Amino acid sequence: MLSLVSALPAAAQPTNSRPPTKSSARPLDPSEARTAAYLESIRRDPARMREFFLRLPKGGDLHNHLSGAVRTEYLITLAAEDGLCIDVKTMTAVAPPCGPGKRPAADARTDRAFHDALVRAWSMQDFPPGQSGHDHFFDTFGKFGEVTWRHRGKLLAEVADGIVKQNQFYLETLITPASEEAKKVADEVGWKGDFDRMHQALVADGKLDRLVATARKETDDADAEFRSAARCGTAHPAPACRLTVRWNSQVSRGSSPERVFTQMEVGMRLAERDPRFAAVNLVQPEDWDSSLRNYSLQMRMLDYLHRTYPRAHITLHAGELWTGLVKPEDLKFHINEAVDVAHAERIGHGVDLVHEDNWQRLARTMAAREVAVEVPFTSNAQILGVKGAEHPFTTYRAYGVPIVLATDDPGISRIDITHEYQYAATTYGLRYGELKDLARASLHYSFLPGHSLWEGNPTRDGYRPVAACRGQLPGHGTPGAACRSLLAASQKAAVEWRQEAAFASFEGRFAGGRG
Repeated sequence: MLSLVSALPAAAQPTNSRPPTKSSARPLDPSEARTAAYLESIRRDPARMREFFLRLPKGGDLHNHLSGAVRTEYLITLAAEDGLCIDVKTMTAVAPPCGPGKRPAADARTDRAFHDALVRAWSMQDFPPGQSGHDHFFDTFGKFGEVTWRHRGKLLAEVADGIVKQNQFYLETLITPASEEAKKVADEVGWKGDFDRMHQALVADGKLDRLVATARKETDDADAEFRSAARCGTAHPAPACRLTVRWNSQVSRGSSPERVFTQMEVGMRLAERDPRFAAVNLVQPEDWDSSLRNYSLQMRMLDYLHRTYPRAHITLHAGELWTGLVKPEDLKFHINEAVDVAHAERIGHGVDLVHEDNWQRLARTMAAREVAVEVPFTSNAQILGVKGAEHPFTTYRAYGVPIVLATDDPGISRIDITHEYQYAATTYGLRYGELKDLARASLHYSFLPGHSLWEGNPTRDGYRPVAACRGQLPGHGTPGAACRSLLAASQKAAVEWRQEAAFASFEGRFAGGRG
């Protein structure tokens, strides 16, 4: 296997300074070694590789848009159940009645050609290879949007079921809380040209607290719908009921400054007042004219709001750009400002890393601060055309930047997290220990509350249990009083422990050379 640095594409070779040294293969214990040997023995067998990675415990999905994560076939089912119509020219779901140029979505139950056309319009299914999927990908959200806003709980039940079956234990998924009401309030307040004045205008007369109350009521309703759809609390609960879920609030970066600021403040206030919410994030294409024009302003908004709501987490789509999509000058600062100005704790995509000003300093800063990068390989390939050696995955690893694998919009992309792990293993030659650490990273760098099971900086120093649980992980010992106390007090450590128990069971399958 090539070293991390020598494997970098020429454009991404470190210059001016040596990246931190990081071993690509940590020592394995006997059970890990048997599992690693099995993986190496099946590398030329895609079907057995798929089975291996499906069973592999894979932590959590930290970069997931709920509406884009749902299977397209399920969206069509919901559209039919709700009596929606389809504009046959644009293949967009609309509210009834179904007048000229519109067909009942229910027709897809019996007309296979119509059904398949909807799948292609609402996802990347059969999208021509070699063509840019950027516009088609982002256009899908508007086509099925009339379906998704109605059933947040049902969507979550369907997505969560799939995640548990993928052997994951945690989900952070993106929604827009109090969306319509927040737009109205923002438009009434208008842009004040000053962050303090904007904040004061939003808190005046309880406007902001009413938006938070609306968002919490929406979440209560979604929780109830989820529990009903997943049969939680019954004799036959769905797998979804076992999943730990937190919401991240998405902000439409292409909107007016007053709407962006209002959505940010609603999301950050929610993160501090409702434990179901964790963070804020910016969504919509980063290359839109309005997104580019207002990017730095939006980073300063987050800087201000971070001081107002210091306990709210921030994770940002930044650097989801590539050459030819935007002007060269627009590739130079997005990740830098997300990290240095907006206090981002994680970066989504981060594809344009080596085009950023002083990118080596940026990478070292991210490594030192443990700013993780959420990497959805398929999404990057479909939207930006960036994959394989062009992707900065190996560059981030060479500099010791934490990485978590994610799906982004698996329903639209027609993939799952198993696919992303298998892609990482086959494209970059990752071995079992490295893949296991990627799974651990997706929980360690999550926004789950509480102390981690791992001490220090595990990306730099390796995944070593904290003193309270050292020598007591599942399969290696029995947790003592101090370890049990940590697991009881920390939701993060408790979920990480579940994964370690799953690893012990998974690796036990390979004792004696069994697969």
